Amino acid sequence: EAVEAALKLARYHTKRQNVIAFFGAFHGRTMGALSLTASKPQQRRRFAPLMPGVTHVCYPDVYRGCEGGAQDAEAFALGCARFIEDKLFKTTLPPEEVAAIFVEPVQGEGGYVIAPNAFMQELRRICDRHGILLVADEVQSGAGRTGKWWAIEHTSVEPDIVCMAKGIASGMPLGITMSRADIMDWVPGSHASTFGGNPVCIAAALATLDVIENESLMRNATEVGNHMLKRMADWPVKHKLVGDVRGRGLMIGVEIVKDKQTKEYAAAQRDRIIELAFERGILFLGCGPSTVRIAPPLVVGKEEADAAIEVLDECISIVEERSPKSAGPGKPQGA
Repeated sequence: EAVEAALKLARYHTKRQNVIAFFGAFHGRTMGALSLTASKPQQRRRFAPLMPGVTHVCYPDVYRGCEGGAQDAEAFALGCARFIEDKLFKTTLPPEEVAAIFVEPVQGEGGYVIAPNAFMQELRRICDRHGILLVADEVQSGAGRTGKWWAIEHTSVEPDIVCMAKGIASGMPLGITMSRADIMDWVPGSHASTFGGNPVCIAAALATLDVIENESLMRNATEVGNHMLKRMADWPVKHKLVGDVRGRGLMIGVEIVKDKQTKEYAAAQRDRIIELAFERGILFLGCGPSTVRIAPPLVVGKEEADAAIEVLDECISIVEERSPKSAGPGKPQGA
């Protein structure tokens, strides 16, 4: 609902009809949001025709799209953003007809892929040059999960519209679309939802905000997340199935691959790792083609995090022993 509202608001305010989203994105399953979503084919299968006016472009997956150091990674990320202006706007999509660019600062279902700061900053510049609204989907990455209220804060970019849900009300059903007053210029009745403004859910959200702030949960997310990332930093060398470990705060992904050189996805092995961990009392989720998603509660402590890491470490080793021979350890790839 938050994304649907943002989509309608962007079109209403700009009087433009087209939007840009990214491959790997997940924005929801209602028709407008689904039209922006591009992470799994089963989410879209048999629902066509979807909403027209959506163009998808590449998201900067540094691990898969770029080899080398930080300078190469930044150039790759900038190239992904500049493709919009240098190619798309000059061939098939007039910029004056684009209402908004929808982006997840950290892709959730796409594999916990982190957008480099340079990419987000270039998107902001492109939007400013062409009068396009930048919409940050923070449904998975917001509410303190990455160590800041919103993941986009890590990039020093201010979006025009922010979408939030999930953690913002600690699991109570609430979606929020937030923007400046000058953008929210639609007349009363232009948008509403059946359950919008539920007082119980609003109370839960207000209480959640108080707890996050008063109990320093963003600082905890940063400290425990950094602790976990440090403990797993050598896994791409230690484990033949681990291609990459990346994350911000308590939003961490461990990408499982069959081969370090080809980076071939290893979905079956990833799924088995998650099953083994579940049998040992630790719940992980998958995301992307073959990434293990680590997203503990914001109140998690270092001892609990260590216990989870040890279980995951063990389960990866078990699956490696039973898997066909893979390319050996290689240089870690950072996000």
